[in-house]
Amino acid sequence: MSWFFNFNLTPVLPSYTGPYKVGSVDVEIPATELDSPSPPPDSALPTVAFRIFYPCEPGSHERPVRWIPSPQRGYMRAYARFLGANSAFSDIFALLPQLLYYVTIPVHRNARILEAPTKTKRWPVMVFSHGLGGSRNAYSHLLGSLASHEIVVIAPDHRDRSSPITYIRATEETEAQVLEYSTYPHKPSPEVYEGRDEQFRIRLWELGLIHDALLKIDTGIPVKNLDPNHNTKSRKLERNEILSMFRDQLEVHQSGAIIWGGHSFGAATMVQLLKYTFYRISPGEKADCMPLFTPAASSNIAQQITPTSTVVLLDLWYLPLQSPSTRWLRNKPMPCYTTSGPGGTVLLAIVSEECSKSRTHLQETKRILSETPSSDKAVRTRPAARFFYPTASAHLSQSDFGILFPWVTMQVFGAKDPERVLRLNVRAILQMLRENGFEVADTSRIDMEEQMAKADAEVATSGKTQDWRIMDTKPGAVKGWVALSPDPDAAGDAEKVAKAPSNAVFEGEALGEMMQEEMT
Repeated sequence: MSWFFNFNLTPVLPSYTGPYKVGSVDVEIPATELDSPSPPPDSALPTVAFRIFYPCEPGSHERPVRWIPSPQRGYMRAYARFLGANSAFSDIFALLPQLLYYVTIPVHRNARILEAPTKTKRWPVMVFSHGLGGSRNAYSHLLGSLASHEIVVIAPDHRDRSSPITYIRATEETEAQVLEYSTYPHKPSPEVYEGRDEQFRIRLWELGLIHDALLKIDTGIPVKNLDPNHNTKSRKLERNEILSMFRDQLEVHQSGAIIWGGHSFGAATMVQLLKYTFYRISPGEKADCMPLFTPAASSNIAQQITPTSTVVLLDLWYLPLQSPSTRWLRNKPMPCYTTSGPGGTVLLAIVSEECSKSRTHLQETKRILSETPSSDKAVRTRPAARFFYPTASAHLSQSDFGILFPWVTMQVFGAKDPERVLRLNVRAILQMLRENGFEVADTSRIDMEEQMAKADAEVATSGKTQDWRIMDTKPGAVKGWVALSPDPDAAGDAEKVAKAPSNAVFEGEALGEMMQEEMT
């Protein structure tokens, strides 16, 4: 048990490697101030919340942003319970002198946004959905790294009981609420599918509201931000200025402009968002199933999500997509493969090596990436999706957990060099965006490693975009970066390893199970 008390002695989130400093704003908006493209679910909550990561003015000195937000003791108890501890242990865990309380995200709170250097004078925008056990802070290094390379990233705090704990502020009509994590068995069953379907309903409704919030914020329509965003320095923005500074700064109006991304259950959420919106069943339309999201054809999100919409799927969790109620949608391809789409050039999937070793997980992910998901045979009429994994990576490696607790993830999951794993993810995302016309900053020399000088020479003579090697499918193009075929019947990939990780891995609960074994 001794390692348990030592694993977080010096948890630190490193600085971002892009050319821009990163600002951050917390947002919580009453749902009544926003227009939903789809009727709210019965379990809809009174507010939606998200964090914004964005390129900011340098030299800003703000109150630090804690990785564990307030109330910290409540969050620590919740995380202990999520990791499998009994209630007595979780109380002790929360009272220990945890250095984790002092871990900060290397961002500048409420700093002024920079003027975008793009041709449109607007910043590219990504919306990124967290996985089970996650939150708006859980992927801060990945999302902050993207923001430091010229992207405004929206990180929702989903209120579907998928976070260890959720605090909801009071509105003029409702009282404050606290939601705890909902635990479901790790094996498929009607109960599990029903529970995950309900979580999808909430998540998709929230994303529809967040999309509307972005439109209102960019056009200068006032919306109430319940988050206090306290200011103590004279150079800081006033509370009512915080959201107004984003006016005319976000590339969110043009069809297909927003980048949609997520990890694990968040990646599955984005698959459902795009498919439900593109293959929409209008409210009131007769259907053989009860759709989880029914945006109207005239809604803004229906105009935004098109076959050209860019999608980033990190270690997608396939089980919730197999619900009987969404089976009709499972057999439809991602919108990029429809007649007017560009194919898989706008679709990037990155799995962990841990999950690439599962035959089932690999095949189900390929099915989602396939042009013909209802078939086990590959049919290609247009470019395929990009599909990779970083070696020695685990499911948690794409979150902050791998960086904050590297010893634990190495001992439990065999994951190594978590910072480099995340740098490889960032490189691939940025390069995919460049190749699809997004104006983002060059990948930093730190991230390019020893390949930089050679890459500079190759780009200068070949006309290739800056970090083209990260998308090269040839073995060894980038150390520790392995290309996989997205074809369901591809030879070789499925024979890698037969042992499949439990679905507990995708919930983050496998760590708790291992910790319990160590303690006993």
